[in-house]
Amino acid sequence: MAQGMKRLGTPIAALLGLALIALIATSWLINRDALRKAVETQIRDVTGLELSVAGSIDISLLPASYISFHDVGLKGGGTSDPALHVDVLTANLRLLPLLLQRFEIADLTLLRPRIHVSLKQDGESNWTPFIQTIARTMKPGAENQVSFSEIRIQDGVLNYEDATTHAAEKFEDIDLSLAWPSISRSFAATGQFDWRGERVDGSISFADFVAALSGDRSGLKARIASAPLKLAFDGSVANRTSPMMEGTLTIDSPSLRNALRWTGQPQPGSGGFGRFALKARANVVGASIALTNVNVELDGNTAEGVMTYANNGRQTLQATLAADALDFTPYISTFRLLASGARDWNRQLFDLNGLSTTDLDMRLSAARLTVGTSKLGRTAIGANLRNGTLALSVGEAQVYGGIAKGSFGIARSDTVADVKAQFQFTDVDLQACASELFGLNKLSGRGNINVSLLASGSSPFGLVQSLDGTATVTGHDGAISGFNAEQLLKRLERRPLSGGGNFRNGSTPYDTLTIAVKFSDGIATAEDIRIEGPAAKITLTGTASVPTREYDMKGVASLNTTSGFQLPFMVQGPWDDPLIFPDPESLIRQSPAASPFLDLLKRRITGEKHPAPTDSPTAENAKENAKSN
Repeated sequence: MAQGMKRLGTPIAALLGLALIALIATSWLINRDALRKAVETQIRDVTGLELSVAGSIDISLLPASYISFHDVGLKGGGTSDPALHVDVLTANLRLLPLLLQRFEIADLTLLRPRIHVSLKQDGESNWTPFIQTIARTMKPGAENQVSFSEIRIQDGVLNYEDATTHAAEKFEDIDLSLAWPSISRSFAATGQFDWRGERVDGSISFADFVAALSGDRSGLKARIASAPLKLAFDGSVANRTSPMMEGTLTIDSPSLRNALRWTGQPQPGSGGFGRFALKARANVVGASIALTNVNVELDGNTAEGVMTYANNGRQTLQATLAADALDFTPYISTFRLLASGARDWNRQLFDLNGLSTTDLDMRLSAARLTVGTSKLGRTAIGANLRNGTLALSVGEAQVYGGIAKGSFGIARSDTVADVKAQFQFTDVDLQACASELFGLNKLSGRGNINVSLLASGSSPFGLVQSLDGTATVTGHDGAISGFNAEQLLKRLERRPLSGGGNFRNGSTPYDTLTIAVKFSDGIATAEDIRIEGPAAKITLTGTASVPTREYDMKGVASLNTTSGFQLPFMVQGPWDDPLIFPDPESLIRQSPAASPFLDLLKRRITGEKHPAPTDSPTAENAKENAKSN
């Protein structure tokens, strides 16, 4: 066997020696001008781009076979400006054809290329001739069929301009490898580049590169990975009349807000929009994307449905999604009606920029919905945002133990928000509803609430200053905490001047409750307020200031007894802790001993002179009566 190997090795060594001698001889005898012209011709035939060499040319055959052009511009399609400018363009040559005095390019290396892509309004670009030439030369049976197995780009820069959308992008530090082996119809590109301050790893592959360049259907796989966003697509692509893609789309981001900021999209609001993931069947036609079998996750909320996105001069998003449970708390966590730790309304200006950049049409349903401290049952919500006007509609929501329906609208006018709200709450828990919606925690029972409000302002404080509209409440089988009207009335009926006592304890039960309020410039005026209970009834008049959150009201409480004892009283002070106290003049008049003194005091103030009645008690008797009372 050893002798056989020696006999076999001798001719192989001789062959290699002859090849080396031939290569050395070729390097002496090669026509360098012919080599340069042959390389330039092949580059033009394959790419459709004309070479314009302004720098030096380096040719090497040993130990590596290549030709390098310095300061090169490439242009095509009759354009005057180069579509590609390269500091150094190196063409590596195939060794075997070189020994036969044929010059064939194996692959190209572009060092520090500066690529310019300009998309015209008709959809054509300055690279259209290049694409057409590649497709023509790679078709089976094409004349003078030539191809490169690989093109490597090192430290490149790409500038992109779109004449239709006036968009401009810049990709820097591009390191890519583009390969389309001559023995295969596939094409693949892998590498890295910098975009908007982030390093991006990317790859793209076509199952049939010739078909893709010709606009026919071809398999497509694409991957993009960066810190803000990861995207993958696996499907097919075609470009007959307009670009079309169909396949599985996957998007993943640790922060959707950061991803939107990175891609230059508007950021909605200032809360939430963190962890995001989407997987769907995508159908892309031009600038429109239709997503079916959508499974989307955002801030821990998961939903399924369909979505459509279009960008035809203005971004439009349509979606119909269903979820088992949703939590909207992250999106309202930064919105505060009241200033932190105070009773004053928040005066921070609204950020309304998110209302002017995107159109939205969304239908959302959930079996359970959480909004802050509110827990809702089955809920159907519609959201429509168009031309800076947001309209929210609640078809039906199980909330506060009852049903809620209504609508809420915001229209932007410069920095001012015009707000319109209409809601109906049917058979709800009044304590939970009034506390969360109006900041009132003194009311319990069940009932109905109807609200119709209009406001305009640049902050929550501005809205309440201009508040107009109406609100009605009808309740039953509840109570008003803070005082016990029955006990108070009975005590004062027996001893009107028994002292102030503590009027802020206990509660007043009621059978029926009626509240009708009208708002005008932030002032709520009581039109009809009646509370009727088993032992007493109460009526109220007056106003409540929404901007200052204070009461200024008067009322009359009466016992449901044969005596019909009545007591006027006043309600003043802040909403969450008002002062309730009886009218002192009324108490004095209820006392037989003190009432004459009140009349005497009034006559002295007014200057009237009337003789005292003969049956008036003496001063000493009056004192005795006062003591007994």
